[in-house]
Amino acid sequence: MTKKIHLFANLKSDFSSGLVVFLVALPLCLGIALASGAPLFSGIISGIVGGVVVGYLSSSNLSVSGPAAGLTAIVLSAITDLGAFDVFLTAVFIAGIIQLTLGYFKAGSISNYFPTNVIEGMLAGIGVIIFLKQIPHAFGYDKDYEGDLAFLQPDYENTFSELFHLISHVQLGSIIITLVSLFILIAWTKVEFLKKIKLVPPALIAVIVSILLNEFFIISGCSFSIKRDHLVSLPVPHSIEEFKSIFLLPNFSALSNTKVWIIGITIAVVASIETLLCVEAADRMDIQRRFTDTNIELKAQGIGNIISSLLGGLPMTSVVVRTTANNSAGAKSKLSTIIHGMLLAISVLSIPTILNKIPLATLAAVLLLIGYKLANPKTIKHFWDKGKYQFIPFIATFAAVVFTDLLKGVFLGMIISFVFVLKGNMQRAYKFRKEEYHDGDIIHIELAQEVSFLNKAAIKNTLTSIPKKSKVVINASDTVYIAHDVLDLIKDFKKITSKELEIKIKLVGFKKAYRLVETGEEEKHVFIEPKK
Repeated sequence: MTKKIHLFANLKSDFSSGLVVFLVALPLCLGIALASGAPLFSGIISGIVGGVVVGYLSSSNLSVSGPAAGLTAIVLSAITDLGAFDVFLTAVFIAGIIQLTLGYFKAGSISNYFPTNVIEGMLAGIGVIIFLKQIPHAFGYDKDYEGDLAFLQPDYENTFSELFHLISHVQLGSIIITLVSLFILIAWTKVEFLKKIKLVPPALIAVIVSILLNEFFIISGCSFSIKRDHLVSLPVPHSIEEFKSIFLLPNFSALSNTKVWIIGITIAVVASIETLLCVEAADRMDIQRRFTDTNIELKAQGIGNIISSLLGGLPMTSVVVRTTANNSAGAKSKLSTIIHGMLLAISVLSIPTILNKIPLATLAAVLLLIGYKLANPKTIKHFWDKGKYQFIPFIATFAAVVFTDLLKGVFLGMIISFVFVLKGNMQRAYKFRKEEYHDGDIIHIELAQEVSFLNKAAIKNTLTSIPKKSKVVINASDTVYIAHDVLDLIKDFKKITSKELEIKIKLVGFKKAYRLVETGEEEKHVFIEPKK
């Protein structure tokens, strides 16, 4: 039984990490909303609900929920197809109900079947994507929205071609701020007295310094000053009416619309899979090796999406980028996630003007380091050393995530892992050894503890390749389960094929219930040794 820890037991480290996640999440929420064709505040609402509501209800200690880049294409298409954002919110409400139901039906248990090498390949791939996607932002080229993790971009470029375009859009001010931010972030982990300052995260210092530096550039009339479109761009309500207009209710009259239900089901399935993948990844990151109840997680996500839809927010999932930022910043419990959500709510209401002074370049510096940590070359070497059955699914997932997207990459990795499992089962179904004597061979086939229908082909190939006049011992002494397909195969071979090839078979350890022989008993005869 896991020892229950008080929510505020690690307040200092959780507040510090929550602050970092807040700084990372703010532009991501806005960027994903923009890319989804939704109101900008809908991304913020989703981030707040994902942090406070899902963070509180979830049993995960590290995962952070909010609007996800993996849903942008679905959301953009759905809003366009349905013609109104409030109608789309009805689909999000339906998705939340479905996720809640999936949680009660314990559908979260499927996460137990995600192989470790696939999860690690996904993380490494996302690390490379984060790193490559942030390079343009670090140089002051912000055409692609913050939070985009897909290889093919909305502007018809891709992750690599975008790097070539930034050459003609370099801003010296952004480069200076990126370098200064990287210096602060790295020095904070190297200099001894700075490492002892736990409450103030280096990301916050980097943000403050970058704001002051850019303000200095502006006041001095320096050409290095960063323009408005390269800063965080949070909408600022100027009246109570404008503030009230941020919040929208779903249009429940659209419940009779079949398209709304199809979109709701699609969002529920995709969001649930992404969440389960992220939660598994979060558990892998956790140095305390705590495990998340994935069924509770689905319920939490369902309630989060229901509430988000009722407030006018985007659908959410557990998100790898924010979760990794949370872990890298030293989070100890889910209080960090809750704090990040509360800071989002407080800051957008009280200091939106100050937030709009944050250069995207300094946030790119934070994400560059996060990407590097995820894509550490040591991870690749680790799986290489484990052999091809671990390395090939890992590297296939890694490459597919980089060149397609998260779900396609994981799907490919799962298929390859499944093929290797089938192959492994075929090879491990039995042990085969042969002893020679002058009239023929004595062949020993020792069956494993479990022999499933997946092993039928391998056993069949072995039996059909046995030479004439051989003696065969099939030993099932250690076997507790044999599939009927395999039993029928052995029975047919014993009755028909073995007589034609003059092969003598001895069955050892088969229970009467298997009824491999007509009498229902094990074969009693022994081989007659050849005369010398």
